[in-house]
Amino acid sequence: MTRTMTRSINYPFTAIVGQEQMRLALVLNAVNPAIGGVLIRGEKGTAKSTAARALAALLPPQDRTHFHIELETEKGCELLPHTPGPLATSFVELPIGASSDRVTGTLDIEAALRQGQRRFEPGLLARAHGGILYVDEVNLLPDHIVDILLDVAVSGVNIVEREGVSVRHPSRFLLVGTMNPEEGELRPQLLDRFGLAVDVTGPSDPVERAEVVRRRIAYEADAPGFAAQYGEAEAHLAQCIASARQRLAHVTVSDALLGLVTHICAGSGVDGMRADITLYKAARTLAAWEGRNIVDADDVRRAAELVLPHRRRRQPFEEPGIDRQQLDSLMRDYAPRQERQSGGDRHSREVETTGDTAQEDE
Repeated sequence: MTRTMTRSINYPFTAIVGQEQMRLALVLNAVNPAIGGVLIRGEKGTAKSTAARALAALLPPQDRTHFHIELETEKGCELLPHTPGPLATSFVELPIGASSDRVTGTLDIEAALRQGQRRFEPGLLARAHGGILYVDEVNLLPDHIVDILLDVAVSGVNIVEREGVSVRHPSRFLLVGTMNPEEGELRPQLLDRFGLAVDVTGPSDPVERAEVVRRRIAYEADAPGFAAQYGEAEAHLAQCIASARQRLAHVTVSDALLGLVTHICAGSGVDGMRADITLYKAARTLAAWEGRNIVDADDVRRAAELVLPHRRRRQPFEEPGIDRQQLDSLMRDYAPRQERQSGGDRHSREVETTGDTAQEDE
């Protein structure tokens, strides 16, 4: 009985010991799913999957009133009825060995052609809409499943086509992937789709390790009682996430800090513009999470530690991660440039004013 209850009750998010960067990355995505998900890299036994599962309980309820499955044929389009029950799942795990049909859903062509009945069985991408799609050992996903995830991540729409019949439905979710780098790297195309990335290790402090063991044993012995101990903390954290979501729309970023964002990304040697956009979003979300309506330079720096590690171009045999000394140097280097730019703007305004005055004298 105890084992059954332990499986049905997730370990509380607020009971996780340490791993501040991992918890922050997950919370920021809960506040603003537009960041693009989080990749958690680390050795086994570092609470990666525990944290991902625990996050689902903190997400605000999703409104699926407008969720629809649209079928397209040569005769036109129609909406297919669906059962809201299985689509309301907020946490969906994508197994490594899942087939394409299980991921995207299946369309019964024989029933459509012989009986005139249009049947579509929603897949994992439909169930994950509005919630979390979790992939353990994401680096071991088959290439054809990776291609499906890439397509849906870009469009936010899942499309299933068979024999000239097409079914589509919205599929927007928070993608959380975990992996052990010792088991292989992730395809660059999918790696770049993760908004944030963190590297986790087991705690080295014996006192902290003892607390991890103490809490885990208590959870396995009495999951309901253990979860009840953190009920108030969980409710408070969920309320903070909901409040930060509302505040996010009012957070502003100055032009100077936008310049800092692009300066850091350009100086870090990242490819494309996705890093700049994600860093901008993450810095805004961090300010909203901490109850502020204005982004400051420290928000940009802390967000960069989550946005850049997996996007920075590395030399052969170079370890993944971010060079904090280089990041500090880029932060320091930008301030004098900003001062020189401001001085140049003032000088230009003085010249313009002097010219206007001379013209008036003439």
